[in-house]
Amino acid sequence: MPAFSSVSPATALPAGVWCAGELGSTRAQTVGTGYPPLDRALPGGGWPQGALVEVLQPQAGLHEWGLVAPALAAVQAAAPGKLLVLVGAPCLPFGPALGARQLKLQRMVCVHSQGPALLWATREALQCADVAAVLAWLPDARSAHLRRLQIAAHDHGKLLFVFRPPHAQQESSPAPLRLLVEGAAAEAGQLRVQVLKRRGPPLAAPLLLDSLPPRLAALLAASRERLRRRREELAPLPLPLNSPDNPVHALLDRIAHLDHH
Repeated sequence: MPAFSSVSPATALPAGVWCAGELGSTRAQTVGTGYPPLDRALPGGGWPQGALVEVLQPQAGLHEWGLVAPALAAVQAAAPGKLLVLVGAPCLPFGPALGARQLKLQRMVCVHSQGPALLWATREALQCADVAAVLAWLPDARSAHLRRLQIAAHDHGKLLFVFRPPHAQQESSPAPLRLLVEGAAAEAGQLRVQVLKRRGPPLAAPLLLDSLPPRLAALLAASRERLRRRREELAPLPLPLNSPDNPVHALLDRIAHLDHH
């Protein structure tokens, strides 16, 4: 029987062949997420351009800006003449909050509609040369709808985020990247990000990201410290044990009185 030499997987496989146990690479251009731990967990080191990124979250309008704002600010800075299109946003963007994240509200277009018109508007935005990125809230989209959006994003090289509720996790999706995003109860502004689908092995544990801008985080920390000091100032001082107003003193006095009788 011929002897087989031991060959490492890296040398045994032809160049360009991807091992499913390794984090995949991508030929598409990527945009850094603004969060180094998340960049390290994503193929190509960032959000893929020309691909659908599906984000599942319990409440629409609550966590998505914290997740995508750093990348969108970088996109606006790199292409100041292009637009960000929001399709079906659950509420109007709050200008000062987005400004604190270095986003320019005047370069955003909001499209409000319902039903199939949302899908049509998303596809049209992806085909527009003046658009740099599209954010679409499509809670009722099906796999076939998402597949058409994935093709449009790929054909036009656009950055596309689609936001859906968590129960969509039970449905198949053509998105090459799928995340579940929730708020972490331990700290305001902290996001728990679970990578549900990527080109590579499953992520062992969710990522915790501090999504607040540094200036806003410092203001909130200062506010919490002022509140703590105010509570300490208003807290009543403990009564001495021998004070007649101290309930412990009154109890001991009553016990002594019963023993006397």
